[in-house]
Amino acid sequence: MINETQQKPQRGLTFEDVWLMFQETDRRIKETNRQIKETDRKISKLGSRIGDLVEELFFPNIWEKFNQLGYVFGKAASEVRYNDAQGRFIAEVDILLENGDAVLAVEVKTKLTDSDVRDHVRRMENLRRYADEHQDSRKLLGAVAGAIAPEDVKAFAVKNGFFVLEQSGDTVRISVPEGFEPKVW
Repeated sequence: MINETQQKPQRGLTFEDVWLMFQETDRRIKETNRQIKETDRKISKLGSRIGDLVEELFFPNIWEKFNQLGYVFGKAASEVRYNDAQGRFIAEVDILLENGDAVLAVEVKTKLTDSDVRDHVRRMENLRRYADEHQDSRKLLGAVAGAIAPEDVKAFAVKNGFFVLEQSGDTVRISVPEGFEPKVW
């Protein structure tokens, strides 16, 4: 019988013991990575759904608001995608309003940033080239919309010739500073 004060001799770690520990660590890392990817996928899907919701907040009232400014658009569409003759992506427009004289491309964001405004300037330039290639000489106007639109970003958008749309209670408000002339691309 072994005296409790006596200890059994401990054996050292074997290669097999260390190998099993590495395998278990590798398994745990792979499971953690899988969980991170799944969480990222869910967050991305949620972000996309929030963006869709924000677009839906702007779409119903936009016609009426532009009609009040003297722009009567007979056609509206959301998520309009433009490709060139070879099928290469050119641009996507969140909301597109059209009539016989003008086309208005609206970029909608949950929180509008300067970077979004710069991206929309490039999008407008691409749309103008596309229209010219398709003998579409209508005026091309732009607008940006944000559920959240900081004052400095709104000012930057106006400086770039864009109408600025904001949520205002249960409707949309278009910021049109005195003397504002929208840029025509």
